[in-house]
Amino acid sequence: MSLAFLAACSNGAQPVPTASAVVSPSSSAGPEQPSEEHVKEKQELYTFINTKLTGPFGVYTNLLETDQSAEAATGHEVLSESASLMMLSAVRNGDAQLFARQWVLGKQTFDMEGGFSYRYSPKQQKQYAVNAAVDDLRMIGALFAAGEVFGNQQYTTEAEQYSRRFYSSNVKDGNMYDLYDNLHQQNNGFITLCYINLSVLRKLSIDSESLDILLDNMSRILEQGYLSDSFPFYETRFDYKSGAYGSEHINTVESLLSILNLAEVGRQRPESIRFIKQQVEAGTLYGQYTREGKPANDVRSTAIYALTAMIGAEAGDDALYEAGIKRMNEFRITDPASPLYGGFGDPNTGQAYSFDNLMALLAYSYPPKNEH
Repeated sequence: MSLAFLAACSNGAQPVPTASAVVSPSSSAGPEQPSEEHVKEKQELYTFINTKLTGPFGVYTNLLETDQSAEAATGHEVLSESASLMMLSAVRNGDAQLFARQWVLGKQTFDMEGGFSYRYSPKQQKQYAVNAAVDDLRMIGALFAAGEVFGNQQYTTEAEQYSRRFYSSNVKDGNMYDLYDNLHQQNNGFITLCYINLSVLRKLSIDSESLDILLDNMSRILEQGYLSDSFPFYETRFDYKSGAYGSEHINTVESLLSILNLAEVGRQRPESIRFIKQQVEAGTLYGQYTREGKPANDVRSTAIYALTAMIGAEAGDDALYEAGIKRMNEFRITDPASPLYGGFGDPNTGQAYSFDNLMALLAYSYPPKNEH
């Protein structure tokens, strides 16, 4: 069973072209309005996603179609990642009808016995038998938030139900695992740190003793994955058998998601915020680094800057939020004649990735920072 391809927090493992350019906000967040200057940008992006990047099963992984036979999701395949991000956006914007549509569609497309399938191929008519903990947690968190924001007890009940299933499938001996293979009924051997969504884990509807053990274990694994004050990002994964962290390289999206997960529960490190802020303001936050903090490429992406904005919002740093949005908007397609107008993509190739566009949509949905 090949499980390595699911080890990224953007589970589609999408390459991000330099021209177009990975979460989850606090599940307790209510329908707060973004600042006025971002309302138009958000609406134009939603229109692009809804009219160009969405099909009968959900948001396309990429605007450009493929034969959908690759190891990683491509073309008009759909991901539970995308469904969960759309659900969160709907909750943040207080849009009960959009949330209801997204949840019904997400459930129809991805629900399986042991979790939510991470991927569905319409062409192959194939629901993959593996879930991804990061996406299951995001969907569960969105359900909990929807129950609260929309006053809908059914969503809360479903969130509790799915949280118990998640615990049964993805947690063993008090430790969370990346995935559960519904076909073989087994897990992988490690946890990818950016999967550790503490704000949702603490809501799981399980007994208090089991929850305390899980939260203690996963908080420790996440926080002890901190690299250094000079390069305040996080390790990629923790292997349970060896008890060791592993990172061939440091993917920025993954570390930013880890920092966001910590910021949502007030446990971000100030060194991380300072480093991110410096790099965003200089426009030098790149897609991948060595473990020593040297850039391994010069890719700058929509999703990276969207995440920095969300981290700024959660950390109460107005300047970081606005700087992240400003950098993110450098990748907006503003030509009304372009098929990608309002979205984020590469006008030269026509590619537009779900993760970039949905993370941008989510970033726009955060409230004015002085009201956060």
